[in-house]
Amino acid sequence: MIDRILWRELDWFLLVLIAALTLIGVAMISSCSQGLADNYALRQAIWMATSFLLIFVFLYIDYHFLVEYSIYFYGFLIIVLGGLLLWGEKIAGTRSWLRISFFQIQPSELMKLVLLLLLARYFADYRREKITTFDWLLVSGLVALPMLLITLQPDLGTALGLLPLYLGAIFLAGINRKLVVLVIIAGLVIGLLGWNFFLLDYQKERILTVVFPDRDPLGSGYQIQQSKIAIGSGGFSGKGYRQGSQSKLRFLPARHTDFIFAVVGEEFGFLGVSLVLGLYAFMMFRIFRCGLKAKDRAGVYICFMVGAVFAFQFFINVLMTVGLAPVTGIPLPLVSYGGSSLFTHLLAISLVENVYMRRFIYV
Repeated sequence: MIDRILWRELDWFLLVLIAALTLIGVAMISSCSQGLADNYALRQAIWMATSFLLIFVFLYIDYHFLVEYSIYFYGFLIIVLGGLLLWGEKIAGTRSWLRISFFQIQPSELMKLVLLLLLARYFADYRREKITTFDWLLVSGLVALPMLLITLQPDLGTALGLLPLYLGAIFLAGINRKLVVLVIIAGLVIGLLGWNFFLLDYQKERILTVVFPDRDPLGSGYQIQQSKIAIGSGGFSGKGYRQGSQSKLRFLPARHTDFIFAVVGEEFGFLGVSLVLGLYAFMMFRIFRCGLKAKDRAGVYICFMVGAVFAFQFFINVLMTVGLAPVTGIPLPLVSYGGSSLFTHLLAISLVENVYMRRFIYV
């Protein structure tokens, strides 16, 4: 059993921020999914309640145990991701979903947590001042394998979600100039290969639309155009809850998932957008603060990489809605509809709380 004193050491303010963002998400999903056959808001609320319950269950498990056995979790998920490519059911054009009884989950989302724990384990006892080329190549391979399997599903947005874990880990480990050059060269080579051999035509069009906004306003650029209209029409205080014309009249695609930030802008304007931005800023500050309080390297890596994942997805999603990043299917953490995404992000917060509440216990 967990010592009752440890419960007092939780960062309760962080939990309040997380609860506020998830509740905003449920409210906005309810607003923009009016008239749709499925009750997305109810589903999201059920996932939220279940995930918050599991947060407190996971706090009973010392994060050192999870770090220690992360290699086995990693191997299991690699097998599952490989199996999905061969036998997975194709849903919405991808083989990303694993059906278990009456519900389905995305193993690719869980891979974020497992990879995070594995990298924390790898560098927990790392004592070199700078990461060596061998260690860099090994870590790159550990990240590249699940990224490749997820990209082949194909789910480019989730695959890109593993990048901040990789970059955060090697940044903390210490990277010299030689490796910086190698990373840049590797990135350029992968980019060229991806553009010529892996990216589908519609994905290339989304990238070109960012560079040339008026390239295809009724095709690949339609989503971004409608998102800009929604945000701009919100003005200072917005049109009011459930009064957004872009979402209510269904001009805005993927309004309850990728473009939910545009719905916030349309219905609550500058004030609503500022509130959401402020909540995210405080949340990320508290996550990194927990990392500074950690008493071992594994805890520092966990908190820093969780913060990196949240920051990456938040900034990419927001930039995407205003046309400064291509549409990649990266949701707004905690707010966009998606049970697997919400579940994964709330469990990531439970890891941060796990580190913080045990900051006076060094193992």
